[in-house]
Amino acid sequence: MIPFSRQLLNKVLFKANLTTERQYCMCNSKFVPETNVEQNYLGFDLSTQKLKAILLGSDLSVVASAEVKFDSDLPEFRTTGGANAGPNKFEFFVQPVMWVKAMDIVLDRLVMQEVDLGTVVAISGSAQQHGSVYWSKHGIAALQNLDSNKFLHAQVDDSAFVVNRTPIWMDASTSKQCLEMETAIGGMSKMVELTGSKCYERFTGPQIRKIYQQRTHAYEDAKRISLVSSFLASLFLGKVAPIDYADGSGMNLLDIRKKTWSKACLNACAPDLEDRLCEPVSGFTILGKVSDYFVQRFCFSENCQVVACTGDNPSALAGMIVDQNWLSVSLGTSDTLMMSLLEPPNLEQGHVLCHPTEIQQYMGLLCFRNGSLVREAMNKSETNGNWEKFNELLESTPRGNFGNMAIHFDEMEIIPKAKGTLRWNKDIDINSADAKKGVLKFSSPQIEIRALIEGQMLHHRAIAEDMGFLFGSESKILATGGASVNKSILQVIADVFNAPVYQQTESEAALVGAAYRAAYACYINANDTKDIKSYRDYILSLTPNLLKLVCEPNKDSESIYVPMLQRYRDMASILESQ
Repeated sequence: MIPFSRQLLNKVLFKANLTTERQYCMCNSKFVPETNVEQNYLGFDLSTQKLKAILLGSDLSVVASAEVKFDSDLPEFRTTGGANAGPNKFEFFVQPVMWVKAMDIVLDRLVMQEVDLGTVVAISGSAQQHGSVYWSKHGIAALQNLDSNKFLHAQVDDSAFVVNRTPIWMDASTSKQCLEMETAIGGMSKMVELTGSKCYERFTGPQIRKIYQQRTHAYEDAKRISLVSSFLASLFLGKVAPIDYADGSGMNLLDIRKKTWSKACLNACAPDLEDRLCEPVSGFTILGKVSDYFVQRFCFSENCQVVACTGDNPSALAGMIVDQNWLSVSLGTSDTLMMSLLEPPNLEQGHVLCHPTEIQQYMGLLCFRNGSLVREAMNKSETNGNWEKFNELLESTPRGNFGNMAIHFDEMEIIPKAKGTLRWNKDIDINSADAKKGVLKFSSPQIEIRALIEGQMLHHRAIAEDMGFLFGSESKILATGGASVNKSILQVIADVFNAPVYQQTESEAALVGAAYRAAYACYINANDTKDIKSYRDYILSLTPNLLKLVCEPNKDSESIYVPMLQRYRDMASILESQ
């Protein structure tokens, strides 16, 4: 280990030189970690609003963590929520050098905690999906020739990128490019069949096409194009890293069955694109050893391995350590479902990605626009914003709500594409004269509240079934997100899905998932492939699954909600047709 006096000296030097152009060098070039030191794994999550690092020990317990919040820690970039609004409608961007500078700071903060980075045997990361980074020739050369006496951001600066305001997932300004790409390959259905998703404005392929069309010279000067995740890996690798299968699935460019770039989609996007992307890789690929810059500056071991990074949603699934019987339900501003699938469905709405940890499986991702905001609006109107009263009223009504059901799509829903509110009482069905208009209002606040929550969860279950999730006796629900603290809502989920509901005690699944994947990549690389454990079995052999049972379904749940599920589908079809 590094002697304490040296670490203390480094801290003093750091404080003395914090604002200088030339920064301290934290290690000498001859430092070699001892072979018997503890083996740790370093994970990063470069999310929209912050960069966070976590160091896990050999037993996968948390050793240390540090974070950088973009809005407050890097105010010079003038971000709001980690992004900048562009000059035109629906445009959002980030300056990539902000992420580079954040890496300088987060590593310094780990060092200030006296973390011995020489014990790190592998690094991996998670990052916001869909964003793209366009490397210049100078930037690639800078990565390969970093000077450990200088800040990272002083070398990988604006000149490293041909597009200094790079689009991120929030950007929805590419409707024209989406239509062009789908038309070029034979339509939306063909795009779904190949890439797992129809063309979405925020996806990387349409964003690349927009850059090609509107900034042709910049595209031509871009020697390589990274996703945010592969950009993160590139910083540590000292060269441009490949894109992994799971994150590559969010580009409308990857053939998710063949796990190669689709020639048709590449041609529909921009010329000579394959050369700029290079071959995608498995998420457990060891890309190489950490750049000498980090050995010299931060005392990383020269044998520390860099593992392919992936997107935040796939990394979150990896961090949950669940199998194909589990459905993850995130209750947030938008409700999100994540699941493992044996085969990719051709569902025109929703996303199918390559699975982050099971190479032969797929990951289903469903987003619903009408989530917590609708629940909050109902709470405000019926209880004046009192959640305790809301829960009391919800629990006071029986399962099934006397046959009263409602769909509340206050905003245009994604699946199905519908907007509006429809309420049915027990006397209305698909053949009723009042089926299209329903009833104006239910007779009491408690009926309104239960109709909303049951309606939302019936909606989620119906679409999960359409995507291919098979509900059965082994099904389990993992609830995450802000509203997952509400046990009354979780009980409705347990009943509607007829499955026990669990919560994860570790809230940052994407971050932890990055470190877990680094550990597993080292494990499979060091062992005979015939004897290796599965990802889930290996992780659970080192650390307990940080889940707690919150709710179980009532015995009559299936008999109540299966008939209601068909009724929900009838109601949704009416709203969709209006």
